Amino acid sequence: MADLSRRSREPELMDAPDTDYATFRGCLRDLARVNRLSLGYRPTLGFLEGLRRAGRIGPGRPVEILDAGSGYGDALRAVDGWAARHGIAVRLTGVDLSPWSARAAREATAPGRPIRWVTGDIFDHEGRADVILSALFAHHLDDAGVVRFLRWMEARARIGWFVNDLHRHRLAYHGFGPLAAAFRMHPFVRHDGPVSFARAFVPGDWRRLLAEAGVPEAEVRRRMPFRLCVGRVKPA
Repeated sequence: MADLSRRSREPELMDAPDTDYATFRGCLRDLARVNRLSLGYRPTLGFLEGLRRAGRIGPGRPVEILDAGSGYGDALRAVDGWAARHGIAVRLTGVDLSPWSARAAREATAPGRPIRWVTGDIFDHEGRADVILSALFAHHLDDAGVVRFLRWMEARARIGWFVNDLHRHRLAYHGFGPLAAAFRMHPFVRHDGPVSFARAFVPGDWRRLLAEAGVPEAEVRRRMPFRLCVGRVKPA
Protein backbone atom coordinates (compact mmCIF):
# COMPACT_ATOMS: atom_id res chain seq x y z
CA MET A 1 0.00 0.00 0.00
CA ALA A 2 1.29 3.42 -0.89
CA ASP A 3 1.91 5.84 1.96
CA LEU A 4 -0.13 8.85 0.94
CA SER A 5 0.42 10.71 4.20
CA ARG A 6 3.21 12.64 2.49
CA ARG A 7 4.36 13.40 -1.05
CA SER A 8 6.07 10.53 -2.86
CA ARG A 9 9.49 10.90 -4.47
CA GLU A 10 8.93 8.07 -6.96
CA PRO A 11 9.99 9.18 -10.47
CA GLU A 12 7.64 9.23 -13.43
CA LEU A 13 8.54 7.32 -16.59
CA MET A 14 7.95 10.30 -18.87
CA ASP A 15 10.60 12.29 -16.97
CA ALA A 16 13.36 9.84 -17.92
CA PRO A 17 16.01 11.58 -20.06
CA ASP A 18 16.24 8.68 -22.54
CA THR A 19 12.54 8.74 -23.53
CA ASP A 20 12.30 8.85 -27.33
CA TYR A 21 10.12 11.32 -29.22
CA ALA A 22 7.42 8.89 -30.34
CA THR A 23 6.93 7.59 -26.80
CA PHE A 24 6.92 11.09 -25.31
CA ARG A 25 4.41 12.39 -27.85
CA GLY A 26 2.14 9.38 -27.40
CA CYS A 27 2.16 9.91 -23.66
CA LEU A 28 1.38 13.63 -24.05
CA ARG A 29 -1.49 12.93 -26.44
CA ASP A 30 -3.15 10.64 -23.93
CA LEU A 31 -2.54 13.07 -21.09
CA ALA A 32 -4.40 15.64 -23.18
CA ARG A 33 -7.26 13.11 -23.47
CA VAL A 34 -7.29 12.80 -19.69
CA ASN A 35 -7.44 16.59 -19.37
CA ARG A 36 -10.36 16.80 -21.77
CA LEU A 37 -12.30 13.96 -20.17
CA SER A 38 -11.74 15.29 -16.65
CA LEU A 39 -12.46 18.93 -17.56
CA GLY A 40 -8.92 19.69 -16.46
CA TYR A 41 -8.73 23.06 -18.24
CA ARG A 42 -11.76 24.45 -16.41
CA PRO A 43 -9.94 25.72 -13.28
CA THR A 44 -7.34 27.61 -15.34
CA LEU A 45 -9.94 29.16 -17.63
CA GLY A 46 -12.03 30.05 -14.59
CA PHE A 47 -9.09 31.96 -13.12
CA LEU A 48 -8.66 33.90 -16.35
CA GLU A 49 -12.39 34.53 -16.54
CA GLY A 50 -12.26 36.00 -13.05
CA LEU A 51 -9.52 38.38 -14.17
CA ARG A 52 -11.60 39.35 -17.20
CA ARG A 53 -14.73 40.04 -15.18
CA ALA A 54 -12.70 42.08 -12.69
CA GLY A 55 -11.38 44.20 -15.55
CA ARG A 56 -7.79 43.14 -15.00
CA ILE A 57 -7.50 41.76 -18.53
CA GLY A 58 -9.52 42.53 -21.62
CA PRO A 59 -9.50 44.25 -25.01
CA GLY A 60 -6.56 46.51 -25.64
CA ARG A 61 -2.92 45.70 -25.19
CA PRO A 62 -2.24 41.99 -25.77
CA VAL A 63 -2.15 40.06 -22.53
CA GLU A 64 1.14 38.24 -22.04
CA ILE A 65 0.55 34.77 -20.60
CA LEU A 66 3.30 32.29 -19.78
CA ASP A 67 2.69 28.56 -19.28
CA ALA A 68 5.39 26.90 -17.16
CA GLY A 69 5.95 23.24 -17.99
CA SER A 70 3.74 23.48 -21.07
CA GLY A 71 4.13 19.87 -22.21
CA TYR A 72 1.92 19.11 -25.21
CA GLY A 73 0.59 22.68 -25.19
CA ASP A 74 -3.03 21.62 -24.82
CA ALA A 75 -3.64 23.88 -21.81
CA LEU A 76 -2.23 26.90 -23.63
CA ARG A 77 -4.30 26.07 -26.72
CA ALA A 78 -7.36 26.03 -24.46
CA VAL A 79 -6.36 29.49 -23.21
CA ASP A 80 -5.96 30.64 -26.82
CA GLY A 81 -9.48 29.43 -27.61
CA TRP A 82 -10.91 31.14 -24.53
CA ALA A 83 -9.20 34.43 -25.44
CA ALA A 84 -10.47 34.25 -29.02
CA ARG A 85 -14.05 33.70 -27.85
CA HIS A 86 -13.85 36.83 -25.68
CA GLY A 87 -12.03 39.00 -28.19
CA ILE A 88 -8.93 39.28 -26.00
CA ALA A 89 -5.59 39.69 -27.76
CA VAL A 90 -2.92 37.49 -26.23
CA ARG A 91 0.75 36.67 -26.54
CA LEU A 92 1.21 33.13 -25.29
CA THR A 93 4.49 31.44 -24.41
CA GLY A 94 4.94 27.82 -23.39
CA VAL A 95 8.18 26.83 -21.70
CA ASP A 96 9.20 23.23 -21.07
CA LEU A 97 12.46 21.55 -20.15
CA SER A 98 11.94 18.50 -22.35
CA PRO A 99 13.66 18.68 -25.75
CA TRP A 100 10.59 16.97 -27.27
CA SER A 101 7.89 19.21 -25.84
CA ALA A 102 8.16 22.20 -28.18
CA ARG A 103 8.21 19.91 -31.22
CA ALA A 104 5.11 18.00 -30.11
CA ALA A 105 3.25 21.18 -29.12
CA ARG A 106 4.12 22.91 -32.39
CA GLU A 107 2.90 19.95 -34.45
CA ALA A 108 -0.42 19.97 -32.56
CA THR A 109 -1.01 23.73 -32.89
CA ALA A 110 -2.82 25.30 -35.84
CA PRO A 111 -0.67 27.67 -37.91
CA GLY A 112 -0.90 31.35 -37.19
CA ARG A 113 -1.86 31.14 -33.53
CA PRO A 114 -0.23 33.67 -31.13
CA ILE A 115 1.77 30.98 -29.32
CA ARG A 116 5.50 30.39 -29.18
CA TRP A 117 7.12 27.29 -27.73
CA VAL A 118 10.40 27.55 -25.85
CA THR A 119 12.71 24.74 -24.70
CA GLY A 120 14.49 25.47 -21.44
CA ASP A 121 14.50 25.57 -17.67
CA ILE A 122 11.67 27.81 -16.48
CA PHE A 123 13.97 29.34 -13.86
CA ASP A 124 16.29 30.52 -16.62
CA HIS A 125 13.47 32.16 -18.56
CA GLU A 126 13.99 35.91 -18.60
CA GLY A 127 11.42 38.66 -18.55
CA ARG A 128 8.00 38.99 -16.99
CA ALA A 129 4.43 38.17 -17.98
CA ASP A 130 1.03 39.54 -17.05
CA VAL A 131 -0.16 36.10 -15.98
CA ILE A 132 1.83 32.94 -15.27
CA LEU A 133 0.08 29.57 -15.42
CA SER A 134 1.08 26.00 -14.84
CA ALA A 135 -0.89 22.79 -15.23
CA LEU A 136 0.26 19.44 -13.81
CA PHE A 137 3.78 20.82 -13.46
CA ALA A 138 4.28 21.48 -9.76
CA HIS A 139 4.02 17.85 -8.67
CA HIS A 140 7.11 17.08 -10.78
CA LEU A 141 9.11 19.30 -8.39
CA ASP A 142 10.30 18.46 -4.90
CA ASP A 143 9.22 20.72 -2.05
CA ALA A 144 12.25 22.99 -2.39
CA GLY A 145 11.55 23.29 -6.11
CA VAL A 146 7.91 24.20 -5.45
CA VAL A 147 8.97 26.95 -3.04
CA ARG A 148 11.41 28.27 -5.61
CA PHE A 149 8.69 28.16 -8.27
CA LEU A 150 6.22 30.06 -6.10
CA ARG A 151 8.78 32.77 -5.45
CA TRP A 152 9.67 32.89 -9.13
CA MET A 153 6.03 33.36 -10.17
CA GLU A 154 5.44 35.98 -7.50
CA ALA A 155 8.42 37.97 -8.78
CA ARG A 156 7.63 37.59 -12.50
CA ALA A 157 3.82 37.89 -12.76
CA ARG A 158 2.47 41.43 -13.08
CA ILE A 159 -1.21 40.61 -12.49
CA GLY A 160 -1.31 37.13 -11.01
CA TRP A 161 -0.47 33.46 -11.26
CA PHE A 162 -2.30 30.14 -11.09
CA VAL A 163 -1.19 26.57 -10.38
CA ASN A 164 -3.54 23.83 -11.60
CA ASP A 165 -2.40 20.53 -10.11
CA LEU A 166 -3.55 17.28 -8.54
CA HIS A 167 -5.06 16.50 -5.14
CA ARG A 168 -3.30 13.60 -3.42
CA HIS A 169 -6.18 11.29 -2.60
CA ARG A 170 -6.45 7.54 -2.08
CA LEU A 171 -9.47 7.14 -4.36
CA ALA A 172 -7.71 8.93 -7.22
CA TYR A 173 -4.50 6.96 -6.64
CA HIS A 174 -6.24 3.57 -6.79
CA GLY A 175 -8.86 4.48 -9.37
CA PHE A 176 -6.74 6.07 -12.09
CA GLY A 177 -5.01 2.89 -13.29
CA PRO A 178 -8.16 0.86 -14.02
CA LEU A 179 -9.79 3.84 -15.76
CA ALA A 180 -6.69 4.48 -17.87
CA ALA A 181 -6.62 0.80 -18.84
CA ALA A 182 -10.32 0.90 -19.76
CA PHE A 183 -9.68 3.87 -22.06
CA ARG A 184 -6.57 2.14 -23.49
CA MET A 185 -4.24 4.91 -22.47
CA HIS A 186 -0.52 4.85 -23.21
CA PRO A 187 1.41 2.49 -20.85
CA PHE A 188 3.39 5.44 -19.51
CA VAL A 189 0.13 7.20 -18.60
CA ARG A 190 -1.16 4.09 -16.82
CA HIS A 191 2.02 3.98 -14.75
CA ASP A 192 2.58 7.68 -14.21
CA GLY A 193 -1.00 8.59 -13.31
CA PRO A 194 -0.99 6.92 -9.87
CA VAL A 195 2.59 8.09 -9.33
CA SER A 196 1.52 11.66 -10.09
CA PHE A 197 -1.26 11.48 -7.51
CA ALA A 198 1.22 10.13 -4.96
CA ARG A 199 3.59 13.00 -5.75
CA ALA A 200 0.79 15.58 -5.56
CA PHE A 201 -0.53 17.76 -2.75
CA VAL A 202 -3.09 18.14 -0.01
CA PRO A 203 -4.19 21.59 1.20
CA GLY A 204 -1.82 21.48 4.17
CA ASP A 205 1.13 20.96 1.83
CA TRP A 206 0.27 24.09 -0.11
CA ARG A 207 -0.26 26.21 3.00
CA ARG A 208 3.14 25.15 4.33
CA LEU A 209 4.91 25.74 1.01
CA LEU A 210 3.23 29.11 0.47
CA ALA A 211 4.26 30.24 3.94
CA GLU A 212 7.83 29.14 3.28
CA ALA A 213 7.81 30.99 -0.06
CA GLY A 214 6.48 34.14 1.59
CA VAL A 215 3.20 34.31 -0.35
CA PRO A 216 0.52 33.23 2.16
CA GLU A 217 -2.03 35.48 0.44
CA ALA A 218 -2.56 32.91 -2.33
CA GLU A 219 -5.84 30.98 -2.36
CA VAL A 220 -5.87 27.17 -2.20
CA ARG A 221 -8.99 25.59 -3.63
CA ARG A 222 -10.18 22.04 -4.38
CA ARG A 223 -11.68 21.49 -7.81
CA MET A 224 -13.35 18.33 -9.02
CA PRO A 225 -12.30 15.78 -9.97
CA PHE A 226 -9.22 15.58 -7.74
CA ARG A 227 -7.63 18.89 -8.64
CA LEU A 228 -6.03 21.17 -6.08
CA CYS A 229 -5.33 24.67 -7.37
CA VAL A 230 -3.47 27.65 -6.02
CA GLY A 231 -3.93 31.17 -7.34
CA ARG A 232 -3.00 34.71 -6.52
CA VAL A 233 -4.21 37.99 -7.97
CA LYS A 234 -2.01 40.93 -7.10
CA PRO A 235 -3.56 44.23 -6.01
CA ALA A 236 -4.39 46.54 -8.91
